[in-house]
Amino acid sequence: MKTIIVTGGAGFLGSHLCELLIEKGEKVICIDNLFTGNKKNLENIIDNSNFQFVEHDIIEPIFFDDLKINQIYNLACPASPIQYQINPIRTAKANTIGVINVLGIAKKHHARVLQASTSEIYGDPLEHPQKESYRGNVNTIGERACYDEGKRVAETLFFDYHREHGVDIKVARIFNTYGPRMYENDGRVVSNFIVQALRNEPITIYGTGEQTRSFCYVDDLINGLFRLMNTENFTGPVNLGNPEEFTILELAEMIIKKTNSKSKITFQELPQDDPKKRKPDISLAKEVLGWEPKIKLDDGLDKTIKYFSDLEVVK
Repeated sequence: MKTIIVTGGAGFLGSHLCELLIEKGEKVICIDNLFTGNKKNLENIIDNSNFQFVEHDIIEPIFFDDLKINQIYNLACPASPIQYQINPIRTAKANTIGVINVLGIAKKHHARVLQASTSEIYGDPLEHPQKESYRGNVNTIGERACYDEGKRVAETLFFDYHREHGVDIKVARIFNTYGPRMYENDGRVVSNFIVQALRNEPITIYGTGEQTRSFCYVDDLINGLFRLMNTENFTGPVNLGNPEEFTILELAEMIIKKTNSKSKITFQELPQDDPKKRKPDISLAKEVLGWEPKIKLDDGLDKTIKYFSDLEVVK
């Protein structure tokens, strides 16, 4: 049995990861400040004897002197523009001070540590699809920079700790992920469209709707993180996402059809620095991890729509 820390473990991705690790018989310490996380996401495992929840913000130091930590998954950071722009300075701190604190734990315990990075480090890409070798096109002073640049600095810190202190690191660049436990008001396109459709409200598309995204179902993504963590002699960075590309307009039309919604599509101005294309090249993940997503958007949307349909907020 390993002792594994999951920071941001009460969030959308983190809670699914904690469940997977508990299912595999590991001891899990979930650290979350509950800014965007929710203990309700952990209700399936909260009473498990191998699970421990710690309410804490990684911007503040935390020590585990009485334990031997084997692995750390660092998922602690708001991930949607609405959330990370509420307090952009704190978002930047999570990706710098917080990351330094997490790396300090890994260094002290000789633990393997995985950084949940993001496709946003590529910015509004001039390369399509995006390979790990692409260095990105990011606005350093825009409203999204606290997250985009924060995640870029986090990757830098991981590799500097690896080179200078020999810390065993993994870096995953996560592309758009969706599924149960997304929040109905977090501003992500899948949850936005599903909630609007279920309420028969106008579906809000920013820009022309011709911009593209590639949507990975949460179970596939979590499996990719687990494989990366447990693959030897490979640091990454590695893209984890679904290479099937859809326009935002196609996504809206699919959701309207699946929900039998009376919603009409409306168009608003595209936000600053919103990427116009997003598609991962996952050749490296296939080669090194033996990983690729299995769940098609059609099936994943059905599961996600059912989740939101069961929520009182959309009844």
